[in-house]
Amino acid sequence: MPITLRTPGVDELGGVPDVLRQWQDDAAPPQLHPGDLGWFWRFGARATAGAVRTWHRDGRIIALGLLDGPGLFRMTLAPDAHGDAELARRLADDLADPERGVLGAGPAAVEAPESTLVHAALAERGWHRDEPWTPLRRDLTAPVPDPGLRIEVAGPERVGERTAVQRAAFEVSTFTEARWRAMAAGPAYADGRCLVAYDEGGTAVAAVTVWSAGPGRPGLLEPMGVHRDHRRRGHGRAITLAAAAALRALGASSAFVCTPTANTAAVATYTAAGFRPLPVTRDSRRDG
Repeated sequence: MPITLRTPGVDELGGVPDVLRQWQDDAAPPQLHPGDLGWFWRFGARATAGAVRTWHRDGRIIALGLLDGPGLFRMTLAPDAHGDAELARRLADDLADPERGVLGAGPAAVEAPESTLVHAALAERGWHRDEPWTPLRRDLTAPVPDPGLRIEVAGPERVGERTAVQRAAFEVSTFTEARWRAMAAGPAYADGRCLVAYDEGGTAVAAVTVWSAGPGRPGLLEPMGVHRDHRRRGHGRAITLAAAAALRALGASSAFVCTPTANTAAVATYTAAGFRPLPVTRDSRRDG
């Protein structure tokens, strides 16, 4: 059967998180998660629809991805398609050719599970592997230790504190109250929670958003940050433990997160919160 590439309309977008939920599995390598789509939804439904691409065969989605910025395409495949050579060739052709409407000309990177044939197909077209990232996972079958800080779920009444911590944690963040409301209105946030940690003086010092993919499936931390004025005090470990506990309460089987391997402080924080590093992953990159 032929493979077709599509950009879903806004009215079709609600089903995409459902497809990603079905593909999540603790036995599979970390991959694009419905929470990744949910976090992007802060830019609104129309922008999110414009950033999604789906590949179909015989009426079924077999691969999908998110254009997470002008030069980064993050994607995953149906579990039974990771070894599909025909699909890998088609994906590589679509990703490498700006005329196909996925990635534009110039430098670009593609994130895909290491278990797929996509990276090998891109290598045949001159792409190379990029800097390593470390995925980390924590099993949630057992209770999570108390984080040691006051943790609150950030609903509409705390959105100002949630977004302020985000901007203070990441210099390039543009997370505003309006963008939080757009994110919270998306279908993926039905399985999401924003948490804020407060120190002994009642100051908001760290925040995280967690995303469940449903009971018995891995959940995602995206993003987690500590206010720049309150670092090196264990707040990152505390909010990460709170995130794991929140995902466990939502029925998640495990919690996972991914960070650049070179960010040794982040790797240490997640490890201190009981996350186990998994084999590194690398994007495929085209320099120009």
